[in-house]
Amino acid sequence: MYDVIIIGAGPAGISASLYAKRANKSVLVLYHGESQLEKAHMIENYYGFEGGISGTELYENGIKQARALGVEVKNEEALHIKLNGDMNYEVIADEVYVGKSLILSTGNKKIKPNIKGADTFEGKGISYCAICDGFFYRGKTVAVLGNGDYALSEAGDLENIVEKLYILTDGLEAPETDKYEIITKKITEIKGEIKIGSVEFEDGSSLTLDGLFVAQGVAGGADFAKKLGAALNGDNIRVDENMKTNLPGLFACGDTTGGLLQVSKAVYDGAQAGLSAVKFLKESNK
Repeated sequence: MYDVIIIGAGPAGISASLYAKRANKSVLVLYHGESQLEKAHMIENYYGFEGGISGTELYENGIKQARALGVEVKNEEALHIKLNGDMNYEVIADEVYVGKSLILSTGNKKIKPNIKGADTFEGKGISYCAICDGFFYRGKTVAVLGNGDYALSEAGDLENIVEKLYILTDGLEAPETDKYEIITKKITEIKGEIKIGSVEFEDGSSLTLDGLFVAQGVAGGADFAKKLGAALNGDNIRVDENMKTNLPGLFACGDTTGGLLQVSKAVYDGAQAGLSAVKFLKESNK
């Protein structure tokens, strides 16, 4: 049991962890995959670095700083999050972790398929949330688009609802599982009339579908928020000035809340989220 669990180890998540840990709370940070910060060759507009600093160095320094303070930082992919009967947050990664509060700081990782027809059928058979929309496809034929653990997790949410389930990797390597029928062929187009009807492959073959669930890469903050029932503004998590969501003990910060996508804003958001989580724990006597 942790006082605070944070998903994401970028400037927002690490900043939150520092403030929560300095308030003598037990803090766990989980992260997985490449951060947007690591893609920045040189950052020259952030306070205190006269000659600039590479995104990778700033990212790694933040994680080192958190660990030096006593924050547990683990490179594990968060696959599922749920609010249990005790109103604590269960995070399923390599293990199951439980937190009295939760901060989402993963950035906005929604990956839209670069496939002809994907924009046309978004919301018309194309979904980004199996738990949210799976019920509408009960007894039907659907596919999950992706090839990682996140895709397998989404498939697990659908397997007892739908009649037939495929995993489509769109030309990428197949995930290690024999549980689902996997098609690795490259997709050229998503077709349909009012709703999705099929996907067409590079070799000229096609697959008839009622729905396609996109689960490429790893889950982002908005994906987790949507499954928990937190309010969104488009693809961003809705928060107030204290980084609170509409759910008790759930906070969000950084790029996942939208606005100015800059390190300075992320650091501020994280500080506020960390302090708000500490205040929540005190006021709720957790």
